[in-house]
Amino acid sequence: MQIYLPIAEVSVNAFLLLGLGGLVGVLSGMFGVGGGFLMTPLLFFIGIPPAVAVATEANQIVASSFSGVLAHFKRKTVDLRMGTVLLIGGLIGAALGVVVFNYLKAQGQVDLLVKLCYVVFLGVIGGLMFIESLRAIRNTKKGKAPPRKKHNWIHGLPFKMRFRVSGLYISVIPPLIVGVAVGILAAIMGVGGGFIMVPAMIYLLGMPTKVVVGTSLFQIIFVTAFTTMLHATTNYTVDVVLAVLLLVGGVIGAQVGTRIGVKMKAEQLRILLALMVLAVCGKLALDLLLQPSELYTLGAAGGH
Repeated sequence: MQIYLPIAEVSVNAFLLLGLGGLVGVLSGMFGVGGGFLMTPLLFFIGIPPAVAVATEANQIVASSFSGVLAHFKRKTVDLRMGTVLLIGGLIGAALGVVVFNYLKAQGQVDLLVKLCYVVFLGVIGGLMFIESLRAIRNTKKGKAPPRKKHNWIHGLPFKMRFRVSGLYISVIPPLIVGVAVGILAAIMGVGGGFIMVPAMIYLLGMPTKVVVGTSLFQIIFVTAFTTMLHATTNYTVDVVLAVLLLVGGVIGAQVGTRIGVKMKAEQLRILLALMVLAVCGKLALDLLLQPSELYTLGAAGGH
C-alpha cells in the first residue's frame, strides 16, 4: 500500500514504514538506544531525503524511547538524577546542533555531512564496542571476574554529586559534556545518541549496565523532543505522515525489545549492538564510495 509523504515528496509503502518502526522499537527496548543510528540510514536507503529523515526520525525516537522507559521505571532501573544532568547538557547541545544544521543546509552540504558523520561515528563506536565485548565474553568463559572500576582522572574533578541509583559519587562535568555531545548528534544526525551515550555511561562514568539502559532512554526522550520542535519551527522538515507510521511501529516494538533484553546477558547485548552498528556503517560507506546509477538529480533551487 503506497502512501504519499507530503514533506519528503515521495511515495513509500506504508507497511514497510511500520515494519521499520517496529524493528527500531525492538532495538530501543533491548539496548537503551533511540534507534536513530539505524532508522535514519534505512530511511536514506528507501529514498527519503536526508534533511527530512533526520528531523522526522528524531520525532519517532521520542515515542519508542518513552515506551521503553516505562518498562524500566517499573523495574526501578532509571537514575533520574543522572538522567537530569545528562538532559541539561543534551538540551544545550541540541540547540547548538540545529544552528550548525541550518547553516550547512543553507550551504547545500547537509546531505554529505550527515552521511559522513554516520560513517565516522558508527565505525569508531562499533569497532570499540565489538573489541571490548569479545574481551568480556572471553573473560567470562575463562571464569575471570570483571575488573573492578579503578579511580581515574574523572574522580578528581570538582562539583561532585552522589548518584544513589548508579552507586556513584562523581563530578557533574563529565555527564554534562556527554549530554552536550549527544545533543549535537541528535540535531545533526537525527539520532537519540544512545549508541554513544550507552558506551560513555558504562566505560567513562562507570555506571552499572542494568541502570544505563533506562537512564539513557529517559534522557533521549526530552532531547529528541526538543530537537524535533526546533527542526519543525526552523527547517520545516518534519513529515507528520512519516512520523506517525514510524511511531506506531516503534511503540509496539519497544515493549517487545524490553522483554527480550531482560533475558540476555550484558555482554551479549553489547556485541549484538556493535555488530549492527558496524553493518550500517559498512552499507553507508559503500553508498558514498560507489558511483551512483544516476550521476545527476534535478531539484528546485533551495530544496532538499
